[in-house]
Amino acid sequence: MQSSEADSFLRSVTLVTGAARGIGAATARLLAGPGQDLALNYRSDHAAAEALAEALRARGSRVLLLPADVADPQQVARMFERVDAEFGRLTGLVNNAGIVAPSTGVQGIDRPRLERLFAVNVFGTLYCIQQAARRMGTASGGAGGAIVNVSSRAAQLGSPGVYVDYAATKGAVDSLTVGLGRELIAQGIRVNGVRPGIIETDIHADSGTEAALPEAARAIPIGRLGRADEVAQAIVWLLSPAASYLVGTTLDVAGGR
Repeated sequence: MQSSEADSFLRSVTLVTGAARGIGAATARLLAGPGQDLALNYRSDHAAAEALAEALRARGSRVLLLPADVADPQQVARMFERVDAEFGRLTGLVNNAGIVAPSTGVQGIDRPRLERLFAVNVFGTLYCIQQAARRMGTASGGAGGAIVNVSSRAAQLGSPGVYVDYAATKGAVDSLTVGLGRELIAQGIRVNGVRPGIIETDIHADSGTEAALPEAARAIPIGRLGRADEVAQAIVWLLSPAASYLVGTTLDVAGGR
């Protein structure tokens, strides 16, 4: 086999949504290297995405930046079409894009808030899986692949008085992981998930819960908050052949909580 043929055979193409910061960026950093094509989705923070892309290219990856709102199915379709054109057939997808809303009890939840949370966290996840399955699935000529959905321990704990609506969206993501894991494995696509606990990322500023983090850390059996790279390690493992017998499984990465 010639060198160029070998490079093509070993090359993987992974799309990470919500990749400009936090868990998405940490995942991209772990994946980066020769033979790893990385498509990085983000919604608005171009400066952060470009800085990350520069660092990943320095490690030997080809990188494609994809500004898009995953809540819009047309933008999602165009995003996947760009991956097709630039890198070829997709082999991995990390559904990391997600949002929270300001902390509130049930009386503070209104329709616009609910619609946006579900549009990004649930609909966006499903739109991306639909597009990925059309490319990875053996029914459409693909060779299979792996999808990892990023959920949250909030899905099981409920987050009372904080953001039960966000927790509900992540419960829906868990259901998608189970159902689509069982559905898509027949086409060679493994769908699994991770359920992070309280992780040191910027998302707490979005919800206004930063001040409560020290107290929250004391309630975690391991005694500290998690790091984005610790969640990323689990994601990268689930994408890899080492996790070949996991289907529809969501791993808790939560320090025992």
